[in-house]
Amino acid sequence: MKSRVIILIVLACTLVGSQVSHAATIPFAGSRPFNLFVPTTYSPTAPAPLVIALSGYNQTGAQLEKYLKLTSVAQADGFLYVHPDGSKDGHGIRFWNGTPECCNFFTPKIDDVGYIMSIINQISAQYSVDPNRIYIIGHSNGGFLANALACKHADQIAAIVNIAGGTYTSSTSCKPSGPVSVLEIWGTKDETYKINHILGKPIPGAIKIFNMWGDINRCSLPSITSPDKLDLDVKVPGAETTVLQFQGCLGGTAIDFWKIAGADHDPAISKDFDTLMMGWLLSHAKVSTN
Repeated sequence: MKSRVIILIVLACTLVGSQVSHAATIPFAGSRPFNLFVPTTYSPTAPAPLVIALSGYNQTGAQLEKYLKLTSVAQADGFLYVHPDGSKDGHGIRFWNGTPECCNFFTPKIDDVGYIMSIINQISAQYSVDPNRIYIIGHSNGGFLANALACKHADQIAAIVNIAGGTYTSSTSCKPSGPVSVLEIWGTKDETYKINHILGKPIPGAIKIFNMWGDINRCSLPSITSPDKLDLDVKVPGAETTVLQFQGCLGGTAIDFWKIAGADHDPAISKDFDTLMMGWLLSHAKVSTN
């Protein structure tokens, strides 16, 4: 009996050690499987941030990862990382059912908000996740879902990054239970920058979405423009990105807008894009207004 206990202790230590000795991609099975990237620095005794990246319409999670290259950032910054796939419609096109505006155009309607929350819950059940540092990044169609998650699950989502993605037509459809930090990233040459159209229906563009989140988070002061610009697009010379920030937002949350002059719907992101974006995201933990 004693020898069996010793073997179990050694085995447990080996398993814990293996979780921190090398990076790993862990598959999660089910009707909608996904993979979790675990960095070498992960330890069960130190809760890690969780980042979920959502791809655009007719894109896979792997294609978004090829664009953003966040796996190397996850390794460097020590966060758990998932880039799942949306469902396929009858034409084989992948999509997310973000809001009624985009992009579940056929029946049956998919509960993608529920799916992403199930990913969060599954990972949290098996890994040490910091409940105050759960983040969503969405590009285009994925941005719709990122906004929906912030609106419906502000109790668990600390912050989102919305890259050229829309949201609900009316701000009254977004009623978060608490404050959420939001970073909007748009190129001014994006066809959806001013007014986004889905199947001929106008929905909010970049500036309106930024202002909507300022209202939702009850920011008491108007937005200001930072004196410092960012270099986010390699095709646009110099530091082309203007940073706008609301002030006095509920719970000290951040509502920011990175306006990339001359960039389109898919900015040619610079080598600093990921570092700056993740630096912003990871610096905004869940806040309490109690």
